[in-house]
Amino acid sequence: MDIKAKIDEVVNKVKSDKSFAEKFQKEPIKAVEDVLGVDLPDDVINNIIDGVKAKVNVDNIKDKIGGLFGGNK
Repeated sequence: MDIKAKIDEVVNKVKSDKSFAEKFQKEPIKAVEDVLGVDLPDDVINNIIDGVKAKVNVDNIKDKIGGLFGGNK
């Protein structure tokens, strides 16, 4: 399984679907399993959740920093 691809898939869903983003915040395991359509071992799910949270946070920081300079950098 390509964990990075799965993380990207969930990140895209979080960014594009407000109700899914709320679900991910409340029940990240259930949200990830719903997107992927499979029940995965806890260690795999937790790696995906950690990766999604990290990527979403980094992207939010980049957007804020880009706004300081008048564009996304």
